[in-house]
Amino acid sequence: MKAIKIGTKVEIYNDTVTTYNKLPAKTYIVRFEKMLGFYLDEYADIEVKEDKVYGDHMQKTEKVLRSYEQFDRNLGVILSGSKGIGKSMFAKLLSLEALKSDIPVIIVDKYISGIASYIETIDQSVMVLFDEFDKTFGDVKVSDGEVEAQAALLGLFDGIAKGKKLFVITCNDIRKISDFIVNRPGRFHYHFRFAYPSAGEIRTYLYDKLQESHYNEIEQIVAFSRKVDLNYDCLRAIAFEINNGESFQSAVGDLNIINLAQECYDFTMYFKNGSPMCLKNKQIDFFADEEISICFAEDDYNEILTISFWAKDSVYDVKSNCAIISADKLKVRYDEEYDEKLVDRIKSLIPDYLAVKKVREKNLHYAV
Repeated sequence: MKAIKIGTKVEIYNDTVTTYNKLPAKTYIVRFEKMLGFYLDEYADIEVKEDKVYGDHMQKTEKVLRSYEQFDRNLGVILSGSKGIGKSMFAKLLSLEALKSDIPVIIVDKYISGIASYIETIDQSVMVLFDEFDKTFGDVKVSDGEVEAQAALLGLFDGIAKGKKLFVITCNDIRKISDFIVNRPGRFHYHFRFAYPSAGEIRTYLYDKLQESHYNEIEQIVAFSRKVDLNYDCLRAIAFEINNGESFQSAVGDLNIINLAQECYDFTMYFKNGSPMCLKNKQIDFFADEEISICFAEDDYNEILTISFWAKDSVYDVKSNCAIISADKLKVRYDEEYDEKLVDRIKSLIPDYLAVKKVREKNLHYAV
């Protein structure tokens, strides 16, 4: 039997009770029961199953832990980006390195009223991971008179309580994160934005994952990725199917990678004897089995030139990293009712090719 005294209250436990002066460096998850209140439950060991980590994850992991050691207050890190592009991998790597540095990892996977106060009571260095923060704390509807879920955490993040902590949040939709968290480096010093892999990164991944006999499929996959965003989950599934004897064309037709919405593309019409004409951010279905028409305006207002094409006639160009449709595959029409001199000048231009480049997600960080 073990008798544990907390203040004036004495509770009786069996002989399996073990006491620590501080939390051992393990992984825990916050739990809550009405009769017991908050407590930590030991969580399964974190594992990174990939034999190779792509990108600069390790450098950024080392950067975070180096800064955390130097800080005399809490350090916050935001990991944002679409699903399947490396946020969870980074969080796992950071957790493993924290454990190696004798820093326990505490996972918070749901909002419970009063959770901030509970975490504040942990008076030691810990890493607190809020997984899918935009869902667990962004979509919460609180009761009347109760503090909004994210607002309730601000005091915790500010480091008013004892025990320096490393706060890490992952999110898919940055718009659901409070304005009092985003653009507040005093609370969250780092914001790592995860983007879809580039053509070069996709090639590297596929050369690592595909059997050599299937290397001939790689450029076709890269070309496909320039038309639609592919994350590492998609690439892993594609590589698995191809290694099991499927062609890429057959695999992508059966996998859970589907065309739910039209994407946006930038179009540039090149001429052999004149300056190119551009059309930005045009929404089309680049996988439609029908002729596609787009209109160009020399003055960004009056559409003088109409180009029609079939998406199947496009060819991926490695050098320009975009789809190319040669002039002989294009149908060209002019607005004959517009200014005659201007139309005649446009008619004098000799089409060379049409370049199609997918509009990528805006870079949230400033380029200076």
